[in-house]
Amino acid sequence: MTKQDENPQAVQYQKRGRVAYITLNRPDVLNAMNLEMHRQLLAVWETVNQDADVWVVVLAGEGGRAFSVGQDLKELKLRYEAGEPPSSLGSGGRAGWPRFTERFDIHKPVIAKVDGYAFGGGFELALACDLIVATEESVFALPEAKLGLIQGAGGIFRLTRQMPLKQAMEMLLTGKRITAREALEFGLVNQVTTKENLDEAVNKLTQDILRCSPMAIQAIKNIAYESADKSLEQAFAAEYYAEQQRLQSLDLVEGVDAFLEKRDPVWCGR
Repeated sequence: MTKQDENPQAVQYQKRGRVAYITLNRPDVLNAMNLEMHRQLLAVWETVNQDADVWVVVLAGEGGRAFSVGQDLKELKLRYEAGEPPSSLGSGGRAGWPRFTERFDIHKPVIAKVDGYAFGGGFELALACDLIVATEESVFALPEAKLGLIQGAGGIFRLTRQMPLKQAMEMLLTGKRITAREALEFGLVNQVTTKENLDEAVNKLTQDILRCSPMAIQAIKNIAYESADKSLEQAFAAEYYAEQQRLQSLDLVEGVDAFLEKRDPVWCGR
């Protein structure tokens, strides 16, 4: 048996055109994330980050029942029994580090395609994405407190920043579940659609992004997140890596040239 046979594809990766598709692939356990999935995810995110031909990323869960229900608790129990110390905030020193929820160097837009349960670390993974499209059946929750755990993959930080504080605290402190429609009302997701229309909705959003300059898109994402905790004065004075890349790119003049010449722009992403 080969090493690959021992470690089946817990993560599927495909690239079609300018779009990378990452799929959590443990549907029998509702895409619960074990250490092997984290290892494979690290390799995939490195591939995405280094591939200049990838302009947009779609992250999904296999099976139609769950995006992900978070940490594989059966594996966690075995790790505790083997003497592994309990974890707190972040994943430093563990498989797959730095995990996506702790990475701030991926400037390409990431869309979470949620169909079903997004619980615990699965919800935290979706919260770390830039956009979320969910089916009407989807349900979101951070139930860690019921297990004696905390939302250590960023849920505490991101939920309180992405929805009203009191509502966020209720979810964090009680493990309350909310529907996709409720998540939409709170501004946690961008769109709610039917199962039948999920692919179409995600594809349309992807195409809308691809019509824009990838260099501008990455600069906007970089600036939006890095300036979020700055004063306006500090935000204007700061330097942003992706914006420096845009200023040196061929795309800088292509959009204006295309507009003046009454044609569609031809972006090169460099």
